[in-house]
Amino acid sequence: MGDASETVISDDLLAKLGELPTQTLIDALWVREWPQTMIHGARPLFPGQKMVGRAVTLRFVHHRPDILADKPKGVDSPEYVAFEMCGPNEVLVASAVGPWESIGGDIKFLRLAQRKVGGLVADGSVRDTSVLKDYGFPVYCHSSTAKQGPGIMQPWGVNEVISCGGVPVRPGDAIVGDDDGVVVVPAAMAETVLEIATEREAIEHVVKTELERNPGPPGKYYPFNDATRELYEEYKKRGEA
Repeated sequence: MGDASETVISDDLLAKLGELPTQTLIDALWVREWPQTMIHGARPLFPGQKMVGRAVTLRFVHHRPDILADKPKGVDSPEYVAFEMCGPNEVLVASAVGPWESIGGDIKFLRLAQRKVGGLVADGSVRDTSVLKDYGFPVYCHSSTAKQGPGIMQPWGVNEVISCGGVPVRPGDAIVGDDDGVVVVPAAMAETVLEIATEREAIEHVVKTELERNPGPPGKYYPFNDATRELYEEYKKRGEA
């Protein structure tokens, strides 16, 4: 069905997106009138981590005995298929059926650690957080839980368009996380977002510097207006001189 974007984000572009704050990426998308793409409920399990990678998606569905019977077993189970598609430049994005439902714990996620994945994002919860902390990859989720997952939901869809935390995620989209949360940058917009976000970062630096030198209401320069643009061009000229 062509769930993955036809646009492939290069490793270089991915790294540059990962250097930017999530809020700046959101702002850049808004400049082009794209909807908010912050995944609600995906909070950093371990603060202070930065995450970036191309999305590999996993969709859970509510448990039913016949669905469980039809689900492939062993290494062919959908979550394990998704795991093997992940590496250092991929982030597994899992869509749960509820915020407190477990998408997995230490045994399953040991494989993600072995794959050296870029990160794990879920709008559900995870188990065994004390062990996950030592696995080394960033985890963003609703919370931690002691609950088992299989009695509530089953992994089913792999690398298809999903809704995670109220946000559409397409395989291959850039997934960027920091202490403020997780933002989806659609692959088709990645180059444009990088260009806009980089300029906005420079402008915000100019505005903050000017307000520190001449304290006053931020509205004089912010949001971005003619005065801001003049300051930005002036600072650029100084840098080029």
